[in-house]
Amino acid sequence: QVQLMESGGGLVQAGGSLRLSCAASGTIFNGNVMAWYRQAPGKQREFVAVTGSGGRARYADSVKGRFTISVGNAKNMVFLQMSSLKPEDTAVYYCAAVRGWGTVEEQRSWGQGTQVTVSL
Repeated sequence: QVQLMESGGGLVQAGGSLRLSCAASGTIFNGNVMAWYRQAPGKQREFVAVTGSGGRARYADSVKGRFTISVGNAKNMVFLQMSSLKPEDTAVYYCAAVRGWGTVEEQRSWGQGTQVTVSL
């Protein structure tokens, strides 16, 4: 299992940008893909973005074209660059190391989350 810790959340005006970071206890992509999820109060946690060791990525329709997931050169950090932020992006953002993505054996290791608040 991978231990993860998010940082970089905060308060930002609508239309602004924010960069989230997720530090891993060791080298990521040891059989995992790395993903970002978010959860707003009273709502279920939802998928935001995912990337694998090959560098390909996919995004939720709600963030596509605005958010970018990337991995640091040392491969022990994953980032989420968020641009053109909207109030509906307000949520606690979580990073996850996912083993067996899209399979019945799927397992996730979660960070503790970082709060992103987008004001009007």
